[in-house]
Order: sequence, then structure tokens, then C-alpha cells
Amino acid sequence: MQARQAALHMLDAVLGEKRMLAHVKVPAKGAEAARATRLTTTVLRHLGTADAVIAPYLSRKAQPPVQNILRLGVVELCVNQEEGFGVTDALVSIAKSNPRTRRAAGLVNAVLRKIVTDGAEAWAAAPPTRLAPWIDKALRKRIGADGIRAIERAHAIPAPLDITPRDPALTIPDAETLPTGSLRLHNHPQVTALPGYDTGAFWVQDAAAALPVKLLGDVSGKTVLDLCAAPGGKTMQLAVAGADVTALDLSEPRMKRVRENLDRTGLQAKLVTQDAFDHKGQYDAVLLDAPCTATGTLRRHPDLPFVKHGGEVEPLTKLQMRLLDHALTLVKPGGTLVYCTCSLLPVEGEFQITAALKRHPNLEIIPTAPTTLGGDPDWASAEGGLRLWPSFWADKGGLDGFYMAALRVG
Repeated sequence: MQARQAALHMLDAVLGEKRMLAHVKVPAKGAEAARATRLTTTVLRHLGTADAVIAPYLSRKAQPPVQNILRLGVVELCVNQEEGFGVTDALVSIAKSNPRTRRAAGLVNAVLRKIVTDGAEAWAAAPPTRLAPWIDKALRKRIGADGIRAIERAHAIPAPLDITPRDPALTIPDAETLPTGSLRLHNHPQVTALPGYDTGAFWVQDAAAALPVKLLGDVSGKTVLDLCAAPGGKTMQLAVAGADVTALDLSEPRMKRVRENLDRTGLQAKLVTQDAFDHKGQYDAVLLDAPCTATGTLRRHPDLPFVKHGGEVEPLTKLQMRLLDHALTLVKPGGTLVYCTCSLLPVEGEFQITAALKRHPNLEIIPTAPTTLGGDPDWASAEGGLRLWPSFWADKGGLDGFYMAALRVG
């Protein structure tokens, strides 16, 4: 009961108050808090499908707090396959206990009882939750309706746990070694309980996020600036590869996480907390993981499309352009810059690179063959970078959406 009530509180914060889950305090503790978080993210991941299942039983959508109770019930019954009477009884009790939903307790009871009987068939026939319209519009011309549907199906599946090992020979029980070198666990274990965590043998990092560093090639002995570095996964990759790393980020709390990760893994890097535009210097290579809409991480953060909106895109693309231009001033002649974003939107990826090549005559792209990194040929983007969709590697558990490209500075 505590986990369900907490989940409803969190749903109200995301859907009603437009707050990211990371900024919502879970009103529960221990195992109940963990369960509440799982329930909340599962509802958000399947919200469109849940509403489609509920709709035939309502003359119109219920008031938000009642609709959220119904959504939670549908997800528990159809996704988690919980026992029907227990779910219905618990959620009716919760409805009765809240003045905002008390009058709808009978409705909750009636709808959930029908879903206990017919829900499985209705769920199987319902479409996956649709992409937010502003994301769909940005992608449809590029990948078409089939591509959109494939991404929506990928978002309906919880992301596996990917880790980057310090030593490529590291093995972890039940972990799959991906062709790109990341280790993948599908059973969502407690990270801190995995063998090797305390000794810094690995760190958590999506397989897609581990690729941009590889575009730099051999960095041993080279000076490399990791721009917008927190939480530090790429910094640690560079340090393991023998680079002389400077990690820069504007946020002091986020840089604290970088320091903690470095301390746990025993790796070394120079940490700089500073506005990127104030930073001066010359490096053999710069890695710019630019701030973006983070639309490539929706399968990990299903709350994002309910909080963010298309109005953020233009300011972010302008910032990315400025950061890219400034990053180029920090690269020695003949050096390399890798630009990447965890975004699905071409304006934050491919378009940034093609525009930069026009602005800077001394800049050239270093074409990347995805197969050399363990990827598939269809990861290649027309201008020479890599474009990864969440629907790629569906048989292996998918990937975060990502764009990356390597540039040589003349």
C-alpha cells in the first residue's frame, strides 16, 4: 500500500507539476521506495497504452488523480501481472482514503474489475505509448512511420544495465559481452552488490555512451579535454586508455560525482569546475558531450517527455553550436574533436556537424565505420558520423539514442 501511494504521489508530481522524477522525493523508504519508483516508471513508460485500455470503460477521461489510480491498476494487472483482487482492493481503498478521489472509488472498482477479466486481451491489442508530438515531428521525415513505431516499441522495454570494464577481460556472472566491449545485465541487479564494484573494476555506462571515446582512436600519452564531463564515464575511459585527461564541467555537485567515480576506480584526471567558454588551452583532442534534450534516454527516463517540451530545442541547439565553435579553439592543429549528444533529434546531431563544416573551412570529418567499433553497418550516418536509434540491437536489449562524429582540425 505504501509503495502504491508513493507511486501515485510521484505520478502527480511528473504529470501534474511537470517535475522530473530525479527531483521528486520518494515518500517511502527502503524496499517500498524502490518498488514505488519501479511502479512510477512503468506507468510512465506505458501511459499511452494504459489510457487506451482504460478508455472504453469511461465516457470521458477521469480527473487526473483518478486517472492515475486507474493507470497504476492497469499496469499492475497487465504488465506486472499481479493478482487481480489484491490490486483492485488496494486501489479502491486508496481512492476512498483521498478526498480528491473518494467519490470515484466505485468507478475505480468497476473499471479495474472489468480489466481483471478483459485486460490482457485489450493490452495486447493496444499500441505502445506514442512519442511526444514534438519528437515525432522532428523524426518522421527522416525515419518514417515504421522507424517511429520501432522506437516506440523499444521504449516500452526497460533498459538493461550496461557497464564499462576497466579491464576488457573482466567477466561478471550472467553478463553478456556486447560486440562493442560493454557488459550487459538483463536482470537489473543492485550495482553496488556486483563483484568488482568496490574495487572499481567497472562503472555504469550505456553501451552507446561508451562509443564516442573510441572515435578518438589511440589517446595514450595525449592531452585530452573532456568537456561537459559529468558524471565521468568518458573521463574514466580516457584515463584507462592512458590519456592525460582534463575533465571540465560547470556544476560543482556533478563534478563531485566525477571525483567519487575516479576515487572508486583509482583513476587519475585533472578536474576543472568552470564555464566551458572561460576555459583556455590547447589539447591533442577534445571530447564534447554537449548538453541536449536527452531524448535518446527516454527508455531510461520515461518521465522526460511529460516534463520537457519542444520549446527547449532552439536554445539548446544555439548553445551546442557555440560550444562546438569554442571547443575547436581548444584543439591543436591536426588534433581531433569528437562531438556527441544523447539526442534523437537531427538538429542536435547531424545538422550541427554539417553546419560546423560549412562554418570552418579548416575542419574535416573523419568518417567512422561502425563495424570497426563492433557496431552494425546501418549505424553509419550520411555525413560520416554515427546515428544510433533505441530500436537498434532490439534482440540484445536496445541502445540509448545517440549521435557522434569525429572531426580533424586543420
